[in-house]
Amino acid sequence: MIEIIKEMLSLPFITRALIVGTLVSLCAALLGVSLVLKRYSMIGDGLSHVSFGALSVAVAIGVAPLFISIPVVVIAAFFLLKIAENSKIKSDAAIAVVSSSSLAIGISVTSLTTGINTDVSSYMFGSILAMNSEDVALSIILSIIVICMFLFSYNKIFAITFDESFAKATGVKVSVYNILIAFLTAITIVLGMRMMGAMLISSLIIFPALTSMRLFKSFKGVVICSGIISIICFCLGLVISYLINIPVGAAIVCVNLLAFVLSTIIGTFVN
Repeated sequence: MIEIIKEMLSLPFITRALIVGTLVSLCAALLGVSLVLKRYSMIGDGLSHVSFGALSVAVAIGVAPLFISIPVVVIAAFFLLKIAENSKIKSDAAIAVVSSSSLAIGISVTSLTTGINTDVSSYMFGSILAMNSEDVALSIILSIIVICMFLFSYNKIFAITFDESFAKATGVKVSVYNILIAFLTAITIVLGMRMMGAMLISSLIIFPALTSMRLFKSFKGVVICSGIISIICFCLGLVISYLINIPVGAAIVCVNLLAFVLSTIIGTFVN
């Protein structure tokens, strides 16, 4: 096993994937706990489709994908949040409308320009070959910003996650911190989509949170456990992907699914 790990780390694209994937998995897990508890977990799925549309347009016009997709997805996150707060449209319906429209636009643009090929497949299902050195540097910087902002705002995020009315009564600016969560989620989705793909990135948000909730009851315990589980599942998924030659995103989701099943069984006996 040690020899396999050494062999993997000798490959530059594996090293890049490990660094970025670990950071993105941690970001997604930290935010995922709050999103799942607030019943916003499917926002990750919607934003990933928006990111796919933005990436398709960026590739078509020859612009660096991250510089186009990050602002577009951030704007989409704000848009979805405002719909959920102020519109008669339910949040799940709004996410479905935005995600399906973005996916259709992305596929249409790609078909008319570069054509549906393996590059599109990597955006849909992920590829560890998709990142270059510039992407890695930008991903590291943005991931660290996301983690620091989450930790700095931890107490406020905890308050609005469980009771927005009480948090507002105590002086917490609920709308500001909801926007912050949406902003951090949007960045995390864009950073992780190149590796996980539009179809699978939301699993990084949902699975670790659900798994840790089967084992711990306190918010802090769930957050810490979620981060640890997410990183472990990512590393195992990366190794499995390398060994049996399957897409890294699919391997990571399968490991997360196994962890969720095991935690459910353990939680049943413990509780």
